[in-house]
Amino acid sequence: MDQDNRTVVTDIDIPFFRLVAIIIKISLAAVPAMIIVWFIMAIVMMLFGGLIGGGNLMWMHSRGL
Repeated sequence: MDQDNRTVVTDIDIPFFRLVAIIIKISLAAVPAMIIVWFIMAIVMMLFGGLIGGGNLMWMHSRGL
């Protein structure tokens, strides 16, 4: 158990069209993930905007502007 079992990969043989298919699959999988992240960021920005923007309106209202 004290020995290190190390593996070194020197070459990976992937045909060109298979590599293109893998890249297309990754791209298609990224679209729903991007939409989900966009919705989460939109909610976070709405919360921050409500906190910061509402405070600004209250400041303007208290000064009679």
